Amino acid sequence: MDRPWTVVAASAADREYLALVSYLPLKRFRMIPRFLRYSGVIARQLEGTSRLLGFSFRAKILARKFYTLSVWEDEQALMDFVGTEPHFGTMATMRPHMAETKFVRWTVKGSRVPPSWREALEVVRSG
Repeated sequence: MDRPWTVVAASAADREYLALVSYLPLKRFRMIPRFLRYSGVIARQLEGTSRLLGFSFRAKILARKFYTLSVWEDEQALMDFVGTEPHFGTMATMRPHMAETKFVRWTVKGSRVPPSWREALEVVRSG
């Protein structure tokens, strides 16, 4: 189940941006409703975030595997978001319920925004 790419800001075709894919596996099925509820809250936060070009989520519910894909103007824009509520508190709350997470960054040209899920998953596997 994928959430379609949400455009927050336009990209410049010849500029490079920071792409981020995260892998967020849950330890137990019983945490899925809470995780999905928090994901909705974070999506609303992302929709109003400056210096973000766009984002998408992927959920493999029966496998308890969740992914995020986002493109940012730069590393500082991403770090500003990560340290802001409700994202910051959500990370702290969910951390004990997560198996080993993975966060991989790479650069992407504006003409290639949004990156495909295929590309993002290849980056996760190789990163």
